[in-house]
Amino acid sequence: MNRVIPPVTKNLLILNTIFFAARYILGMNGIDLDVIFASFFPFSPNFHWYQTISHMFMHGGFAHFFFNMFSLWMFGSAVEQALGTKKYLILYFVCGLGAFALFNLVNFFEFKHLYDSLLAENIPLNEVGQYSKLSIYSSDNDIQRMGTQWLTTLPKNTNYNIASRFYLNLVTPLLGASGAIYGVLVAFGVMFPNSVLMLIFPPIPMKAKYFIPIMVLIELFLGVKEVQGDNVAHFAHLGGAVFGFFLTRYWVKNRYRWN
Repeated sequence: MNRVIPPVTKNLLILNTIFFAARYILGMNGIDLDVIFASFFPFSPNFHWYQTISHMFMHGGFAHFFFNMFSLWMFGSAVEQALGTKKYLILYFVCGLGAFALFNLVNFFEFKHLYDSLLAENIPLNEVGQYSKLSIYSSDNDIQRMGTQWLTTLPKNTNYNIASRFYLNLVTPLLGASGAIYGVLVAFGVMFPNSVLMLIFPPIPMKAKYFIPIMVLIELFLGVKEVQGDNVAHFAHLGGAVFGFFLTRYWVKNRYRWN
């Protein structure tokens, strides 16, 4: 496989690296860029429209960043060379937006359930906005403290488990390029189904047409199962994969010319 990095993939790698370095350096000085550039639930006071794009360039840690960038280099280069820069750029951001859409659609049903449950108990929610509004200087301890302060303002008959989950929906961000990259990964599988990939674990070769569906099914299983302590946005990955599959199949079916 040609390992020359084409322009869009190269620039995406550079931009992600710049954002990751800035997040790390400023984070050491108590400034949290996630509040600005990560994406919050659309009903959160921390949400801004541009986060639908900017969250794709933020990563939660080195492992998250490294594996996303490795996958972008490995699969994105081949997909960009096959599709051409314009369609590849469209694919990348459509899948990222699709990841955002599906993740928040799933979150909406949970949010509505929590909201309706609190309203049914006549729990006042008019002040939650001021306690869930974050600043770039908000630490994890600050977020926990503000959440606790809000809970203490609620009536004694409050279901504090539901109220806590409601609060977390407003202050927990979505970040990472994983949704867009899952779309690229699926596009690779659609266009190069018989390419053999050497897996790290288990260390066996497997064709893309088998490996990628397995990865998607694992994401679906983990998303539905909701493992305790799992902070991975599985439905964002699935959203990117679904949009990547249908968009690439559309191009292939309609015989778009690949440059």
